[in-house]
Amino acid sequence: MKKYIALFLVLIVSLTGCMSGTYQDVSVEEAIKMVANGEVHVIDVRTPEEFSTGHIPDAELIPLQVIEGMLDELDKEESYLIVCRSGNRSSEASAILAENGFTSIYNMTGGMNQWNGEVQN
Repeated sequence: MKKYIALFLVLIVSLTGCMSGTYQDVSVEEAIKMVANGEVHVIDVRTPEEFSTGHIPDAELIPLQVIEGMLDELDKEESYLIVCRSGNRSSEASAILAENGFTSIYNMTGGMNQWNGEVQN
């Protein structure tokens, strides 16, 4: 009986962990590699004005203020790198995506302030 209780508890903990909605923080260096290898679709959550001053090539602009309203337009199976100016808004956007069932979310810490890869205007 103890064996079944232990198995049940492991199952509950596993299921609860899967539903909690998590994302992974990555450094700028890791992000550069992910982008170069085509492993991620880049979403920039800054304002249109910030985006126009320079962004990661092929990044899609989805400002933080509208991301929740655009969830149906994104593929939950896609891997996304979330980017902002400093890493704060991208962390918030990453949490929103993870909480809504997106399973492969990477938040670039340091944001575009620390990005030293290619930039498109």
